[in-house]
Amino acid sequence: MHAPEADSRPVWVLEIGGSHVTAAGVLLDDRQVIQRRRHPLDPALDADGIVGALAGAAKLLEPQPGDRWAIAMPGPFDYRTGVSRHAGVGKFDSLHGVDLRAALAAAIPADPGAFTFVNDADAFLLGEWVDGAAKGAARCVAITLGTGIGSAWLADGGVVTTGPDVPPEGELHFCTIGGVELEDVVSDRALVRAYREATGVDVDGMRGLAARARELDAAAQTVIDTAFGALGLLLTEWLTRFGAEVVVFGGSMTGAWDLIEPALALRLPARPVSDTEHAALVGAAWAAAHPAAAVY
Repeated sequence: MHAPEADSRPVWVLEIGGSHVTAAGVLLDDRQVIQRRRHPLDPALDADGIVGALAGAAKLLEPQPGDRWAIAMPGPFDYRTGVSRHAGVGKFDSLHGVDLRAALAAAIPADPGAFTFVNDADAFLLGEWVDGAAKGAARCVAITLGTGIGSAWLADGGVVTTGPDVPPEGELHFCTIGGVELEDVVSDRALVRAYREATGVDVDGMRGLAARARELDAAAQTVIDTAFGALGLLLTEWLTRFGAEVVVFGGSMTGAWDLIEPALALRLPARPVSDTEHAALVGAAWAAAHPAAAVY
């Protein structure tokens, strides 16, 4: 797949996070995001409540019959059928088994065939490849750092989720470090726990830990260096195997990039992205207009 071609048709996008849904329109001809609005979303609501919140955000865009829709959704999710597989993950569990395509089509209303579902990390990477820090790269990777770790792998404009050159299902969080699950080493909760074990003090996630490290708190710096140093070694192995030219980072933890980058010690360009959401909106719309980009 080659560089993006012009497309003047609008695509409406719902970008769904752990506590929000952002609704926007994307004009792919100039990568312009319009009518972008973020709304709170409680992932503990029942299925009707979640669908109602998503449809409510969508309706505020005033879509027209025949418009296309892209839904950027965190996993586990069957992106081909539009059916949620969330269960026991602490968010959106009530959606398990729900046909979100049919539910949203009825609630908005819209044509069920107008919906494309895409993994949120994949949408982020597609957006950066289309018009961002990984623009035009033949092989690139995205890592999102927040409450957990997300990852996406792109080769020649198409998402890669299988094969020996990517982690299982393209998800880095399935990997282990020294026999320990990755997110038990690098995540908000893991960093908080490591600092508590070292000092007996609780901090407010990575933000609080970073503040202490910048104040020359040696324990905080050690926790950051240890966790992200381990992530850097794991990433280097997979990035080399994949043949990546560039890796982009998004998510809330990138606010501490000045501390994270030296610890990662990666051997290829590593670029933080401040507006992950914008990239995900563009990438999801791109996937809707170019289905081969994100085949699951």
